[in-house]
Amino acid sequence: MKLHEYQAKEILSTFGVPVPSGKVAKSLDEVEKLLDSLEGKAVIKAQVHAGGRGKAGGVKVVTDVESGKAFAKGLLNSTLVTVQTGPSGVPVNSLLIEEIIQIEKELYLSVTIDGGAKSIVIIASEEGGMEIEEVAEKSPEKIKQLHVNPISGYQPYLGREIAAFLNMDSKQARSLSSLLANLIRTLNDKDLSLIEINPLVITSDGQLVAADTKMDTDENADFRHPDNESLRDPEQEDPLERIANEKGIQYVKLDGDVGCMVNGAGLAMATMDVIAQVGSSPANFLDVGGGGSEEQVSEAFKLIVSDPSVKKVLINVFGGILRCDVVANGVVSAYKDIDVKVPIIVRMTGTNSEEGGEILRESGIPVSVANDLSEAAQLIAK
Repeated sequence: MKLHEYQAKEILSTFGVPVPSGKVAKSLDEVEKLLDSLEGKAVIKAQVHAGGRGKAGGVKVVTDVESGKAFAKGLLNSTLVTVQTGPSGVPVNSLLIEEIIQIEKELYLSVTIDGGAKSIVIIASEEGGMEIEEVAEKSPEKIKQLHVNPISGYQPYLGREIAAFLNMDSKQARSLSSLLANLIRTLNDKDLSLIEINPLVITSDGQLVAADTKMDTDENADFRHPDNESLRDPEQEDPLERIANEKGIQYVKLDGDVGCMVNGAGLAMATMDVIAQVGSSPANFLDVGGGGSEEQVSEAFKLIVSDPSVKKVLINVFGGILRCDVVANGVVSAYKDIDVKVPIIVRMTGTNSEEGGEILRESGIPVSVANDLSEAAQLIAK
């Protein structure tokens, strides 16, 4: 789950990470009060779950109350379109009003999980304020990565090595080492998958401050953090993904036209590859799971066909705990409830696959039942 910048900074500050003084505002009255408290000199930032806010007009430094109010009025309750949101954009329902800090240098720093190495990785660059993907593509030598041994944990020498790469003096190196220790403690204690500070600034008096922060939680650990639910902003999520989350369905919206329903993440990835091999592209990643019920299958199917970009549906099921007849009954039930105008292709194998195929054939709904994945792919291509 993504957090807003102000939420991330509130968490970091409790772990001893320096952040600018600021508060969130959700109305123009609140904006005015906060601007008055800062004598009109502030940075106003749109709070959205996307990067590229500055280039999109979502961030501005103001020097008086009136100009700040005018900017906030145009931004609050608007839709912000950035390079990361897509053309539909995301709503701006809150603004972060922060003090202006005197910036001497901008750096990039993040801690995240490297699944391949099975450890935390520290990523740093002197190219702060830029998108790290762009730096990695054009100047990979400007990025430093260090892994944290999961047994021994974070050690100060890692901070010194990062500080040397960032050309810091000895005082700044000590501050960075302490900051990194606090970041990794935050990542572990809050079960986060990412903390990204971009930029991490060196102020004119040599202090390190997290000027902008992105933070993602690991939803698999939500049972340990019941307060996380209060941090969720459903209006920042794709509407279909939000509905899927509420129904316990694993769903990710993609930009293709083939709606996919499978059971199991590995099978989902393989299905998407097959779709790509025949010249099409998936409209979604949807996994009903190994123990999905008939009701969940029905809701998943309705979710897929509710996406206007879906022109055809591929259901690829390997029956195990989730039996093929359960999937078939779920699809038939959903079809009777809604108006489906796209072709449906089904490939089933495993537990009760013959029963599932028979249910679909006798249902009267226009569905093509493939004998194997190769045949299903050919039907998708047609």
